Amino acid sequence: MVETYTPDCDYDMRAHEFELVNVDNEFYSLESCLGTKATLVMFICNHCPYVQSILDQLAVEASVMQKKGIGCVAINSNDYNAYPDDSFENMQKISKKYGFSFPYLIDDKQDIARKYKSVCTPDFFGFNSNLELQYRGRFDDRKTSKQMSANSSELFKAMIEIARTEHGPAKQIPSVGCSIKWRQGE
Repeated sequence: MVETYTPDCDYDMRAHEFELVNVDNEFYSLESCLGTKATLVMFICNHCPYVQSILDQLAVEASVMQKKGIGCVAINSNDYNAYPDDSFENMQKISKKYGFSFPYLIDDKQDIARKYKSVCTPDFFGFNSNLELQYRGRFDDRKTSKQMSANSSELFKAMIEIARTEHGPAKQIPSVGCSIKWRQGE
């Protein structure tokens, strides 16, 4: 496991289009995942302990965000041949186990992770209603707060602020996680 930190938020970076297969075997595009007030694009996977530590709370908070007009989508870009826990079949199991209310898409060619310049899992991209990047921070401080109440993560608060004001918080702490597992030779 290579611990990796996300770069600073590139404010106003535009969201990149995609069309990927969801765990329900249907295709989803950026447009089909948009919220009316904001949109959260998350790069996650199944095997990363950083992701595993937040899945319960992430599933609950994403459901609440969606009810508040924030579209949510998760993308798995890892090389599942080298990391079988990240296979499409295991994505289906994880989505069902945690009751994901959002699409969980597979980025087979790893093109979307490259377009977004995603570096780790989890990697969060919070966009305003104009699809301008306003948040590229962490979920929360898992080192000091293992038990947090629902709707209290830094990510949740940032997305609510974006939905309300079109702007993300001035202070953002980078996300930390496992590096994206790129296919060899690519």
